Amino acid sequence: MGRLEGRRAIVTGAASGIGRASAELFASEGARVLAVDRPAADLTFDNPAIVPFGQDISEDAAPGAIVAKAVEAFGGLDIVYNNAGVSGSTPVGETSDEAFDRQIGINLRAAFRISREAVPHLVKSGVGRLIFTASIMAKHTDNGLVAYSASKAGVVGMMRTFALELGRHGVTANAILPGAIATGMTAASFQHDEIAALWAKKAALKRLGQPIDIARAALFLASDDGGFVTGQALGVDGGLMLRV
Repeated sequence: MGRLEGRRAIVTGAASGIGRASAELFASEGARVLAVDRPAADLTFDNPAIVPFGQDISEDAAPGAIVAKAVEAFGGLDIVYNNAGVSGSTPVGETSDEAFDRQIGINLRAAFRISREAVPHLVKSGVGRLIFTASIMAKHTDNGLVAYSASKAGVVGMMRTFALELGRHGVTANAILPGAIATGMTAASFQHDEIAALWAKKAALKRLGQPIDIARAALFLASDDGGFVTGQALGVDGGLMLRV
């Protein structure tokens, strides 16, 4: 029997990278998964336990539509993995209001609204799990990451409040802080061998992370194995930040 047998999950940003790896891993462990991404994204999966749902999470109606679809399809909801996100790199003085608002809106606000919508169902579940993809840049930063770092730090702060308020109902809330992961979001940089090699060298494990590395951490937090873990920002970075 799988570690998520009978559980019902939402995974956002599920068309590629960490989201796709997580949706597939959750389903392989027995969960039924609503795989959410933009309507134009490729949401084809081989596992029939994964139900694709095209929805822009930044839209006002998105939280209600996403949660309602999961409950309709599965009869309830146990796990919400807020993984979808965007990034950008622009010096502070050149960061427009629109660029700042977009990253806050998708990385932080949308995750809050989906989580808030899901709370009654997670409480009813008895084994509710809220998981967020943050970033090591929630605790650190780099040139050009004013909006990204702000949004991911906000995710961690928000997660802790969810954990505190929902703990009495048996619902856990945690964030994963990935390091340098080879995903669609980072493809433009890591397609250059010298850049990929540089980031791999920085990590204690001397390699880039892969989406499955993060998916396995999410599986731990979603399963009974992570049932006494809540309010935590879990670094999954191959030891990237040990020297900082």
